[in-house]
Amino acid sequence: MILIKYKLVCEISVAGESLGYISDKEKFEQSIEGIINKQEENKLYTTIAQMPEYKVTFVNKIETTKDEEILAKIEESSETTYKLYAVTIDGKQKELLTNLEEAENLVKSLTQKYAKTIKPKIGVTQVLTTDNQKGVTTIKTAKANLTKQLDAKEKAVKAKEEEATRNSYTSSSSNTSSSTSKTTTKVASLNGVTLSVTPVSGVITSRFGNRESIRSYGHTGLDIGAPKGTKIKAAASGTVIFAGTSGGYGKVVKISHGSGIKTYYAHCSKLYVKEGQKVNAGDVIAAVGSTGNSTGNHLHFEVIKNGVELNPQNYLYK
Repeated sequence: MILIKYKLVCEISVAGESLGYISDKEKFEQSIEGIINKQEENKLYTTIAQMPEYKVTFVNKIETTKDEEILAKIEESSETTYKLYAVTIDGKQKELLTNLEEAENLVKSLTQKYAKTIKPKIGVTQVLTTDNQKGVTTIKTAKANLTKQLDAKEKAVKAKEEEATRNSYTSSSSNTSSSTSKTTTKVASLNGVTLSVTPVSGVITSRFGNRESIRSYGHTGLDIGAPKGTKIKAAASGTVIFAGTSGGYGKVVKISHGSGIKTYYAHCSKLYVKEGQKVNAGDVIAAVGSTGNSTGNHLHFEVIKNGVELNPQNYLYK
């Protein structure tokens, strides 16, 4: 008799509040699992604040069930967490992307592009968010925005270096007596470090900033052609921070002169110093060769100030 007037349903409640009745508990639970396991790009997981409670009961047959309505309410209470990827410069988040591989390729590209000038610290970090649309840009937009920022930084650094060089020449000239001096070259100071010795005598075969078929970027030093075995001298006193083989440099000696000033002597055939050794200006440190990325015997000479390559002809080989 009871089945004539009543029907068996399942009452749904959340946190003690009844949401209504559903007709099929198993099907309803499957729908909730579908919400939790729904596939979305960059999705980590979906949580539901409070899972529903079920109670099997009899209700009047005229009572309607509300499966879809109740399911919609439960879905509204769910929260999905996504993993995105932020490109950072010096630890500060700049651009937000959805694809890790694209972010890493962008970082690699920009790092290589500015490696010879400002040497930016660019990286990728994970960002967890419940809104996978807010702040996200395309790879094209991210590249344009970051390039604009780094170009501005590079321009500022170069302007600062040029100003420092002009001030250095002004200071040097004011301390030189034009009536008595017979010196043919001016010696400029770099943060108090004076480059007083030309490493080798020879013909300049490639100047600073030149772009040639052997490289895809501006020349970072000065090439001086000389016979193999020609002695190479330290341009200033300092400490050898590297003496060995390094990629395109071939056999190279790197000297730190303090105050952020370094000089590099590359493509050598022989090295006469070792790392940690103290040298004086004019000491023989290596011999001219053609090791590494080289097309003939010469010295590749670099002058570096605070990580930025400068034109050696502003100080030597004038």
